[in-house]
Amino acid sequence: METIWTKLFEAAKAVQRPRDISERISAGGVAAAVESGSGKLYTGVCIDTSSSLGICAERNALFNMITNGEDEIRRVLAIMPDGKTGAPCGACREFMAQLMPGRYQSVEIMLDYERERVVTLGELTPEWWI
Repeated sequence: METIWTKLFEAAKAVQRPRDISERISAGGVAAAVESGSGKLYTGVCIDTSSSLGICAERNALFNMITNGEDEIRRVLAIMPDGKTGAPCGACREFMAQLMPGRYQSVEIMLDYERERVVTLGELTPEWWI
């Protein structure tokens, strides 16, 4: 039976495609999928540059969600370059906390897809600085 986590994993895997965009930019080493409050899925890939102009896959997926008029997150899944899932970086956690202050704690994060280990953003970020 296909679960929402399976759908998120497959959506992220479908866009991952690591590639060089130019001699200075690569994309797709990490891919992410997020489920919005409406249940719609949004994807994004990391974009790495020679300077600090790049973006993480999770924030890219969240920007896609926001561009499409949504601002609530239910679930987040990121596939790392080795094909395994992992936790969002600190910048992504901070962005999600600022997007949903007072409600970010319930966002579910897939830490280990193979072992079906899910935690909440509140568990990963127990004491937000604000």
